[in-house]
Amino acid sequence: MSAEKNKRTLVRLATLAVFMLMMSFAAVPAYNLFCRVTGFGGTPLVSSEGSDVILDRTVKIRFDASLAREMPWQFQPVVREMDIRIGETGLAFYEAYNPTDQAVAGSASYNVFPYDAGGYFTKIDCFCFEMQVLQPGERVQMPVTFYVDPEMVNDPDAKHIKSITLSYTFYVTDLPDDEVALVSTQEQQLN
Repeated sequence: MSAEKNKRTLVRLATLAVFMLMMSFAAVPAYNLFCRVTGFGGTPLVSSEGSDVILDRTVKIRFDASLAREMPWQFQPVVREMDIRIGETGLAFYEAYNPTDQAVAGSASYNVFPYDAGGYFTKIDCFCFEMQVLQPGERVQMPVTFYVDPEMVNDPDAKHIKSITLSYTFYVTDLPDDEVALVSTQEQQLN
């Protein structure tokens, strides 16, 4: 009987280990979803349209750009800061340049600071929503459309915020299959 009890305990422990492993893989996407929905940790919100309310109060938006260590691009904001009224739709551009002789794909992660502003900084459209592919020597300007939700002035923790920094970091990602096929075809034509 003891061997049967040990076998059941072993099966239960193995099942628990598999469950915990599965949950560890689900934790990152679940946390990212939570941050995007709530603005937790400075993660901006996303909306399909601008605000209906525009206040007279302004806030300074600062733009920051960085690259992961392996990313060969040059990347910077076109304008370093702007003042907008709370609720007003803003439009800013970031510039990226691929100085290499190969196509490079990148994805941008983003954040806002102070973190209390994350639940009120709302993006309508952003280059960061999709992977970007720059061809050799290509330079592009990439837009981000946003607003600061007027509800921020009613939040005791956020109502005194006078400036918000929007930060992006670009990381190298795998080229899409159609780009890989194009590069392969071009290499074959050169040989």
